[in-house]
Order: sequence, then structure tokens, then C-alpha cells
Amino acid sequence: MHVGIFGAGRVAAALAPALAAAGHQVAFLASRTPGRAAAVAGSLPQPSPALTLPLTQPPPPADLYLLAVPDAAVPAVLATVAWPTGALVAHVAGALPLAVFAAAPQVRGGVLYPLQTFSPGRTIAWPTVPLFVEAAEPAGEAALLALARSLSQHVALLGSAQRLRLHLGAVFASNFTNHALGIAHQLLAEAGLDFALLAPLVRETVNKALTAPEGPFGVQTGPAARRDAPTLAAHAAALANHPAWQTLYTQLSQSIAAAAAHPPGPA
Repeated sequence: MHVGIFGAGRVAAALAPALAAAGHQVAFLASRTPGRAAAVAGSLPQPSPALTLPLTQPPPPADLYLLAVPDAAVPAVLATVAWPTGALVAHVAGALPLAVFAAAPQVRGGVLYPLQTFSPGRTIAWPTVPLFVEAAEPAGEAALLALARSLSQHVALLGSAQRLRLHLGAVFASNFTNHALGIAHQLLAEAGLDFALLAPLVRETVNKALTAPEGPFGVQTGPAARRDAPTLAAHAAALANHPAWQTLYTQLSQSIAAAAAHPPGPA
């Protein structure tokens, strides 16, 4: 497929070379930051044109236009681009519903959502990345499924409501976990300790949570789960210089204690 990409951020920078490696042609990259678009386009096996947003003319022809821009920017891109009638346009967002395309009735809307975290310099194993597709009509759905299957071994259809819940779960599992690790990193640094000391603990915690038949709540450990009041008080006191983290510690400990006392059942 010939794919035009709007955006030159983390997702676009990871997706563009993956598309090229899968045999697709990146028709162009368009961004409000021309230098970033040019850098991503120039890194491809077949360099692609780098365009500057907002476009002053219709976009170059493509089989699919991917909107790899921030969620808040999708409505503006849809409204300002002179889309060819019947163009297949898909966003890559987890929390943005398919209904966003109602504002651009001349296009065929769709979603290609990769469930992964993207950072500069990190290599993504695309065959392992779950890709979720949604589309407004059958031809668009078939095209997006074919594209997704050329990238990943884990492709499925998923509606907007479930995708939002999946994205919310991903924020807890990835973003919040990373933030907690950042706090741990800082606390150990303040004590002159190596963050790598936590690596075996973190790996076992994640592996156990992912494989335990009873689920993560069923294998919860720590002072909050066992209602160890002296330890909880000592930890809170040790966070006196970080009041925001102290509040977070207390809230999370209360949530853990409540879950331990009344384990959540199936939805």
C-alpha cells in the first residue's frame, strides 16, 4: 500500500520504517515541524517527501492516510486538509472514538491502534505488537486488517468503547508503572543506592502478575496488603520531603488494603 503519514513524533517515527520493512511505500510524511518530518522521511530505505502542516493543497495520492498526531490535533487535521472524496483515513489513537470522523463525511474513517509504548532509540518488535482495527465500512476494514497483518501476528477488530477501556488499562499498566519506577529511581538515588538493585524484584513482580491464574490482585504483597501499620507509618515519614509522593503512597496503600480485604470480582 501507499501510505501517507501525518505526524513525525514517536509513533510515526516507529511506524514509518515498519511499514517500509513490510513492503509498503510511505508516500509522504506531513508535520508542523518540517525538520522532524524530514528526519523520519530521510531515514527510510526509499526517502519520502516531507510536507509542512497545514497543507495548502490536497495531499499526494495514497491508499491510506494515517493520522499519527496527538489526539487533540486529529479534529483540526480532519477539518483543514482537502481530503480526496472517499479517501481512507485512520488514526492511531487508543482513546479517540471512530465517531471523530463524522466531522469529515467525505472520507472513510478507520483506526489502526498499536498497543505499545514508543520512545526514541528503542527498537520495536512489531510482530509481537497487538494491533487493533476499527472502520466505518467493510472495504476500509479489510484494507486496515491486511495492513495490520503485514506488521503484526496479533491483529483483531475492536470497537471504540472497548478500545478506550484497553487504553485506560494500558495507562495503568505502563504509564503509571513507569512513573512509580521513576519515583523509586529518585528515592534510591537520594540514598546513594543503585536503581539496578530493584531489577530482579521488578521482573518477578511483572512476570508473576502476567502469569498468575488468580490475576495481579491475587498475588499482591507488601505492607499495605498485610496491613503493616508501623511500616506504612515509617514509609510515610520517610517521604516527608516529597509531600506529593507521600500522598500518592497513602492513596495507593489504601487502595491495596481495600482490594486485599474485598478482592474485585469479574466485571
